[in-house]
Amino acid sequence: MELKSRKDIPVELTWDLTSIYPTEEEMRQDEEKLKALCGRMVSGYKGKLTTPNAINDCLDDLREVKRLLMLCGDYCDLSVSVDYYDTHNQERLAEFLRLAAEVSSSLSFIDTEITAQTDDILKEAIAIATDNKNYLQDILRGKPHQLHPEAERAIAALSQTIQSPYQIYNMAKMADMKFDSFTANGKEYALGYSLFEDNYEYEKDPVIRRSAFTAFSAKIREYENVTATAYNTQVQTEKTIADLRGFDSVLDSLLFSQKVSREMYHRQIDLIMEKLSVHMRRFARLLKRIHNLDRMTFTDLKIAVDPEFDPSVTIEESKEYMEKGLSIMGEDYVKMIKEAYRDRWIDFAQNQGKSTGGFCASPYKKNSFILLSWNDRMSDVFTLAHELGHAGHFKSCNESQSIFDTEVSTYFVEAPSTINELLMAHYLLKTNPDPRFRRWVLSCMISNTYYHNFVTHLLEADYQRKVYQIVDQGGSVNAQVLSRLMKETLQNFWGDDVEISDDAALTWMRQPHYYMGLYSYTYSAGLTVATQVCKRIEKEGEKAVEDWKKVLKAGSTLDPAGLARLAGIDITTDGPLLDTIASIGEIIDEIEALTETLG
Repeated sequence: MELKSRKDIPVELTWDLTSIYPTEEEMRQDEEKLKALCGRMVSGYKGKLTTPNAINDCLDDLREVKRLLMLCGDYCDLSVSVDYYDTHNQERLAEFLRLAAEVSSSLSFIDTEITAQTDDILKEAIAIATDNKNYLQDILRGKPHQLHPEAERAIAALSQTIQSPYQIYNMAKMADMKFDSFTANGKEYALGYSLFEDNYEYEKDPVIRRSAFTAFSAKIREYENVTATAYNTQVQTEKTIADLRGFDSVLDSLLFSQKVSREMYHRQIDLIMEKLSVHMRRFARLLKRIHNLDRMTFTDLKIAVDPEFDPSVTIEESKEYMEKGLSIMGEDYVKMIKEAYRDRWIDFAQNQGKSTGGFCASPYKKNSFILLSWNDRMSDVFTLAHELGHAGHFKSCNESQSIFDTEVSTYFVEAPSTINELLMAHYLLKTNPDPRFRRWVLSCMISNTYYHNFVTHLLEADYQRKVYQIVDQGGSVNAQVLSRLMKETLQNFWGDDVEISDDAALTWMRQPHYYMGLYSYTYSAGLTVATQVCKRIEKEGEKAVEDWKKVLKAGSTLDPAGLARLAGIDITTDGPLLDTIASIGEIIDEIEALTETLG
C-alpha cells in the first residue's frame, strides 16, 4: 500500500487546527503580541524584582507569555508533524523557534533576579501568591543550581540550538528516509516508516514480516551515523548543562525536574529487568508454539496470539468502544470523547511524511490534538483510548490550574493514559464470556498495553541509562556503541528464548524519547500507578473513580509520589511495582491455560 500525499487525504481524517487559530495571520498577530509583551516586561521589570508584589506582578505577565508561546508553538509544530514534506510549515516552525529563543533569552532575567532575593522575600512572595505559588516554590527549590544571569541568558538564547538534535533526528527519519519496496513470496510490497511499524510488525505471515524487517533495517542503517551523532550531541549537551548547574550526575539533573529520586528511577528499571523478563520469555515461547515458528526472533514479538480472531474496527465503530469502554469515568468524560470525534481533535490519516506512533498535545484552555495512523485494528482502539487519557487529564488540569501548574512530571504523566487502556480491556472482558474472545482481550493487554509500556519503553530506558553512565564518565557514543548497548539490553531481557540480530540492535534509532530526557522509563512508572488504580476502581467503584478525578485536576501542584498518594497508591515502596509484575504473570498464566483449552 503506497501512502498518499497529505493533500490527497480526506479532510474528515485530519485534525482541525483552526480551533487554535482560524488563520495563520491570527497566529502571526499573537506572535506580535508576544514580542510587545516581552518588550514591556524587560523595560518594566528588569532590575526591579526585589519585592514580593513586583515578583508576583511579573509572574502574572509571564503566565501570558507562556500561553502565547504554547499556542503559537503548537500551531506551528502540529502542522509540521503531519507532513514533514511541507516546506512552508517547516519554515514557519523555524521562525517561531527563533522567536521563542529570543523571548526566552530576553526574559531569562526573571528567574535569576527572583533567585537572587533572600529566602525571606521569596517566602513572602509565596505567601501572597495565588497562581504563582508553585512556580515560586520551584525557584526556591532550584536556587542551588541557578547560574549567573549572563550564563542563564546565554543558555536561553541557545535554546533553538540545544533542541536541534531532536529536529535533526526527525528530519532524517521523516523527510530524508525514502524506502524502496521489498519482495516476499514472489510479490512486491511498498515500505515506509509507518507502514512497517503500524502494519508489517504485526503481519501474521512470517516471510512477509521478516522480509519487511530486513528491508526496513537496511534503510535505517544508512542513517545510523547521522542519527548517532545527533543523539551524542543531545546527551553531551545534557551533561554539560548538568555540570554547569552543579549536579553530581546527568541523571540527577534530569530527575530533578521530574521530582523523582534516584531510588525510584533505578527501582523501576532494575525490578522489571529482573522480575518481568521471566514472564515475557514465557510469553515469547507461547507465541513460538502457537505460530509453529522455526525460531523466535525479535521480529516476531509483536504478532498476535490469535491473528485470525483480531477484529477489524473502523473509525466509526471505535466511537462506541470509546464511549462505553470509558463511561466509568463519568458523563463529562464521555462528552469530551464525543467532542473529540465531532470537532476533529484526532488526525487518523496515513500519509507520506507524517510522524510515526501517537501523541496528544493539549494547548492551555484549548482542546487537545491527537495524532495516530488508523489501521482498522483493535490495537488502534487501545492507542486512541491511551491518547484520550492524556486529553482527559489535561482538560481537567488546564481547567483547574494555573498554566504554571500544568507541567505534570513525566514520571506520572503516562498514568492517566495507560489506565484508559486497562479500563478498555476490562470493559471488553465483561462484554463477552467466550473463551477465545477472553484470550484475545488478555493477549491485547500483554502484547499492546504491557508490552509497549513495560517492555519496549523499559528496554529503551535500560539502554538509555547505560548511555548516560558512559557520558557521566567523560565518554561519548557512536553508532557502533549504541548498537552494542541496545543488543546487550535486548539479550539480557530475552535470554536464549529470542534471537537478537544486528538488525534488532538498531532499535535505538527508532524512538524520539531519547531526546526528551529520562522519558522512556516513565511509561512503566505510569502504568504501575494505572494498574493499581484500575484494581481500586474494579474493587471500590465510584470512590476510586472520584479519587482519580481529583488526581487529574491536581496537575503539577503535587509531585509524583503525592499524586499517587491522592489516588491511594504508595509508589515510594517496591509493593505497587512487584504487584503489577505479578499481575502481568497471572494474565500470561491465563492465556496459556486458555490456549490449552482451545487446543
